[in-house]
Amino acid sequence: MSDWTADELTRIGKAEELQVSSTRADGTLRPYVTIWVVRAGDDIYIRSAYGGANPWFVRATTSGTGRIRAGGVEKDVTFAAAPSAAHGAIDAAYHAKYDRYGRAIVGSVTGADVEATTFRLVPLDD
Repeated sequence: MSDWTADELTRIGKAEELQVSSTRADGTLRPYVTIWVVRAGDDIYIRSAYGGANPWFVRATTSGTGRIRAGGVEKDVTFAAAPSAAHGAIDAAYHAKYDRYGRAIVGSVTGADVEATTFRLVPLDD
């Protein structure tokens, strides 16, 4: 595994949305799902707005790997657990980026209830 480059962090972090796809057992990619994405520090995070039963989240949890596209960056990733200490910064990043859409929708991806449905995206080596 490697780290995000500064350019990738900036481009993905500024992207309004991210497309995420998980890897099937045969190695092929599932169809992409469009979701919100935030940068907190030198990491990229995504959350399931509709809980742990959301189909894209279940598939990503099961596979552990996939591919993302955002801000002109396309990269294979591992779906890793977010460190518990990062959740405050992740919430703040979601609020800063998406509060213009209203509290109800941003509330679906912030707070203690969604911590368990948070992935830190870790880029895989090319």
